[in-house]
Amino acid sequence: MAYMKLSVLASLAMLAPAAASAQEIADVIYSGGPILTIDDAAPRAEAVAIKDGRILAVGALSDVSAHAGEGTERVDLAGRAMLPGFVDSHGHVAMGGLQALSANLLAPPDGEVTDIASLQDALRSWLAANAEVVEKVKVVVGFGYDNAQLAELRHPTREDLDAVTTDYPVIIVHQSGHIGVANTKALEAAGVDATTQDPPGGVYRRDAGGAPNGVAEEYAFFPLLVKNLSGLGPEGLKTFTRAGAELWASFGYTTAQDGRSSADLVEAIRSVGAAGELPIDVVSFPDVLEARDYIGDNVSGDYADRVRVGGCKLTIDGSPQGFTALRDRPYFDPVGDYPAGYAGYAAITMEQVQDAVDWCIGNGIQILVHANGEGASDMLISALGAAREKFPDADTRPTLIHGQFLREDQVDSYKRLGVFPSLFPMHTFYWGDWHRDHTVGPVNADDISPTGWLVQRGMKFGTHHDAPVAFPDSMRVLDATVTRRTRSGDILGPDQRVDVMTALKAMTIWPAWQHHEEDRKGSIEVGKIADLVILSDDPTAVDPETLDQIDVLATIKDGAVVYEATADTRRGELGEQPFLGDPEGAHRILHAMHQGFGIEGRGAPDRLR
Repeated sequence: MAYMKLSVLASLAMLAPAAASAQEIADVIYSGGPILTIDDAAPRAEAVAIKDGRILAVGALSDVSAHAGEGTERVDLAGRAMLPGFVDSHGHVAMGGLQALSANLLAPPDGEVTDIASLQDALRSWLAANAEVVEKVKVVVGFGYDNAQLAELRHPTREDLDAVTTDYPVIIVHQSGHIGVANTKALEAAGVDATTQDPPGGVYRRDAGGAPNGVAEEYAFFPLLVKNLSGLGPEGLKTFTRAGAELWASFGYTTAQDGRSSADLVEAIRSVGAAGELPIDVVSFPDVLEARDYIGDNVSGDYADRVRVGGCKLTIDGSPQGFTALRDRPYFDPVGDYPAGYAGYAAITMEQVQDAVDWCIGNGIQILVHANGEGASDMLISALGAAREKFPDADTRPTLIHGQFLREDQVDSYKRLGVFPSLFPMHTFYWGDWHRDHTVGPVNADDISPTGWLVQRGMKFGTHHDAPVAFPDSMRVLDATVTRRTRSGDILGPDQRVDVMTALKAMTIWPAWQHHEEDRKGSIEVGKIADLVILSDDPTAVDPETLDQIDVLATIKDGAVVYEATADTRRGELGEQPFLGDPEGAHRILHAMHQGFGIEGRGAPDRLR
């Protein structure tokens, strides 16, 4: 795969005179802007030298310049900031590609859906613009609707989607990824009707007559989605992966995570990597309940063609904003038809949790566990405590994913058990007002994603976007962690805010530690991989309220530029989403991906090659 020249900086590049022996001559030296190393021993530098994809030297310009030779390219950052490439603490890179292939149903500022009528219009517009794709795959997919942001404050129903089309199955995915809605044809394609029983860990919502109304939760929704996407086939999975990896790279991520893979999906990711089409590393964590043997046979600490299986993924509960996360107390004021005292539910049994935790830790394999509610964390803490007694010498760095609703005693337990928390502060922006008013109430809402508690205890932690649940916007992750400002402008939990440098560590060196890769990634140090990102501004030098306006200008993987911003991908030019900011933008991306489905198209624009 051929990547672009760093043209935004190349005009300032020049060759340097010979000044070092051959084995010490750098391929490129960057200087002329703030360099944040995320290395506590030397947090800032004037210059960085790269040779053969590794960091050769970092420090004072005079020292680093000793590695310049006749073939060394000198790049002036011109005041722009350089940092280590971001390491994805939790996301779903292949499903991020599905987001790029789908109708954009996100609410502002990431989309234009504000009520059910505008949701229907978005689906109709996408269907009209992409009729050839729909005819090929026989399904219409929309991603990102949020009932909390719809004027009606309810989920659409199958009748609402039937009003868009009855010619094709239509399935839309809630922004949480844990709930979705199908039209009548999609329900029929999946064999779901009034006689279908709710599966363990899932719910089909029903109308007054007992027939499914189209809304499906958790383990009722997942097979519904899979069955309706069956027409995509292996090439579709590869297309998702290519699009997702390019999307992650555009936000400065040099390591992406696929946080709940199937064996088939890992093989698709591997195929893309083997073809040289992955711009960044991808570490996969297959579902331990579905792919245990595959994990055991394939887990590795080493990348092959930029892909590796890092360990296991386990999901205990669901979505807090969708009221499917398991709490230890009733939800505050849930919107919908819920019984008195409703506290959500577990997607799996305690026996399944314990068995999965024991298998992973007993085999020396890292486990990532989705636990959103306090009740789910109680289950995880119990399982990890029992496993620690059985396997006292195991050091697998078990990871909590999300931990939206936590008691302070649970944070103490996670520290005692050596758990790495990967939290989701972006919830404070996207759903902070909803949590305050409906899920946990105004008192407990201040402590969602409690990064402040972790800092008080000296704990390493990661922050994530969980894309495609939220867009993989690194600067919005940073902004949310530092400011905790909601959509309405409220600050949710001022005591849980952290400083910018701590927030940057949670996106670089600490998630590198999470993935057992801190010896090669996460900071700018001699000998580490030259995974770097160039930002328009120094995050430590701007008003924290403007962090989400910083641009990712370039992403550098193994010393090579794999993404470069252009004028139309800067914030304010095409909105918050460089890929999905408008229908024409989405249409361009679909053309870029047509080849993966055997459909003729214009091909990818330069920035996707």
